[in-house]
Amino acid sequence: TENIRSIAALDPDYMGFIFFPRSPRFAEGTLDADFIQTLPETIIKTGVFVNESKENILSTVKKYNLKAVQLHGNEPPALCEQIKREGLQVIKVFGMDAKTVLPLSDFEDVTDYFLYDTKSPAHGGTGQKFDWNVLKSLHSTKPFFLSGGIAPEDTDVLKEISKLNVFGLDINSRFEISPGLKDAAKVALFKENLKGI
Repeated sequence: TENIRSIAALDPDYMGFIFFPRSPRFAEGTLDADFIQTLPETIIKTGVFVNESKENILSTVKKYNLKAVQLHGNEPPALCEQIKREGLQVIKVFGMDAKTVLPLSDFEDVTDYFLYDTKSPAHGGTGQKFDWNVLKSLHSTKPFFLSGGIAPEDTDVLKEISKLNVFGLDINSRFEISPGLKDAAKVALFKENLKGI
């Protein structure tokens, strides 16, 4: 709770909570739902799910008063559309590698944002980058989050990437003291260094 409070004090636009049981950052059972609901409304509380049912997603959304859902598995466009109809922001994640062919057009109208992460069997959390140059050849105008191994020292290259349709940065592994525990000082410095982008 104290770690969440320290990150919330930095006023991030989004704060993610992982509800994937196989993740070392699995949040269920460690979060105080009443406390999460007291976080400022300016922070979009986001649930991260992997191949979860609509019913379980919506149940978790209600419990924690989430405003956005990040779908990190093989969820079909129909599920994205159903979740979006519930008044939630939908962020669809695509794992990227050198051979990636993405069905982006299938998801254009049923999501709010895409998120590009390093492809892995664990559905994220690798702390590794993919080749960000592939973003230049994507055939989509959908604003996107960039994820995958973003580190405090990446500020300069991120300024170059920001010329693309980047909506936000999803930082995780490289800003952790341990899985699920963020280094607030690192996050604060990173945010300060990104000013002006």
